[in-house]
Amino acid sequence: MSQHKRVVIIGSGSAGISALREVRRETEDFLIVNAGDWGTTCAARGCMPSKVLIEAANAYHRRHDFEAFGIGGADGLSIDIPALMERVRRMRDGFTRSPRSIPDNLGDKAISARAKLLGPNRVEIEGHGEVTADAIILATGSSPVLPKPWEAFGNRILTTDTLFELPDLPRRIAVIGMGAIGVELAQAMARLGIEVHGFDALDTIAGMTDPEVGAVLRERIAAELPLHLGAGAEISEGDSCLIVKGGDGVSFEADAVLAAMGRKPNIAGLGLESLGVPLSDRGMPEVDPRTMRIGDLPVFMAGDANGIRPILHEAADEGHIAGRNALAASDTAYCRRTSLAIAFSAPNAVRVGKTFKELEGQEIVIGAADFSKQPRARMAETAHGMIRTYAEAGSGKLLGTEMVLPAGEHFAHLFGLAIQAGMDVHDMLAMPFYHPVLEEGLRGALRQIAKELPDPGRSDLADCPETGHPALD
Repeated sequence: MSQHKRVVIIGSGSAGISALREVRRETEDFLIVNAGDWGTTCAARGCMPSKVLIEAANAYHRRHDFEAFGIGGADGLSIDIPALMERVRRMRDGFTRSPRSIPDNLGDKAISARAKLLGPNRVEIEGHGEVTADAIILATGSSPVLPKPWEAFGNRILTTDTLFELPDLPRRIAVIGMGAIGVELAQAMARLGIEVHGFDALDTIAGMTDPEVGAVLRERIAAELPLHLGAGAEISEGDSCLIVKGGDGVSFEADAVLAAMGRKPNIAGLGLESLGVPLSDRGMPEVDPRTMRIGDLPVFMAGDANGIRPILHEAADEGHIAGRNALAASDTAYCRRTSLAIAFSAPNAVRVGKTFKELEGQEIVIGAADFSKQPRARMAETAHGMIRTYAEAGSGKLLGTEMVLPAGEHFAHLFGLAIQAGMDVHDMLAMPFYHPVLEEGLRGALRQIAKELPDPGRSDLADCPETGHPALD
């Protein structure tokens, strides 16, 4: 005998937990169903444990700057990688503690099992039978992309799902996939003393689309580890190692390979074909990115599962949208936040708003600044990087930026706020700039744009508003 619920949520990652929070504001008539670990990919296997590793790697790497600061003894430093990996897992377990408690806190409203759609209002829950629902939220997350032939190499092929479980790191590792995750981890492991080579079929790394900014990033990363770009890598068995051959013909003997070629939505066996809507050649339905609804069905798809913006803060927003619309009489089309993409390499690789590629062919003005001589960066021995900012021709409205900068993660939020607020170049120039700070380096790029706009001699300072007193105004 089936039971009925107002909402069934499938998946307990960032999107599922966010949807659950919104559903519980209005009703306790729900089920949340999850197969596998309860909690987010980010906290368990992605952005959080990777940043613990990166922080340690960067701290150890700073020994190379000691001499410039007049500090001796750098040659006597060493790093205990097994101790580091234990810290990674300890901190990771702390980050995931709260989501793991969901089944205990919710009792019979939380079910650990696989779920499959039987139709727009029907779900089959393994071991629990059929449940009907007024609305269904799909938040099943994603899994690492792993070519089938590579499975033959067994546990020597690593992903971010397995890397952080290692008690120690291999001495030689090939990282295949130089997107944000691949670049972050490849550089971090190289800084820990691991012999690392990076491979990618693309010429670009970390998703940068501006060729000038991308060239600066490639130069910085290539200074720390060999890069083999522009063609796919091949893996073969060697004598007690794996042979990884890049498109440049160079072969690397590796003890392990980290597959970092992105993630794919977890939709296999989900029963999307039962919804009666067209599916792409990858088996995906079309999802409205403003409402999260699939077609006109009472089914919503949020987070990595829909592949729209597969990153934690976007997944949380999508879960929020799906949870609200699942209970609403009619959909609300929510305006999405300005997009941010940050690779925590050194320097940070950042995209905010519209990318160079997205703006190609449009009437824009570009301002650039080279950080190789930026005073505050020189003080910290981090004087390298570039920012390129894109504004609307004529109005100077900020559209986007790509940058490779020290502390770029903070610049990203500054630009994200400015773009979301609809600011133009003059608005941003009128903001306060302290001295000496890295942010001063932005003004060169902004002033370049201002020179190309009407009234190029306009002051950086904002005009004073009227006071209301004729004698003063």
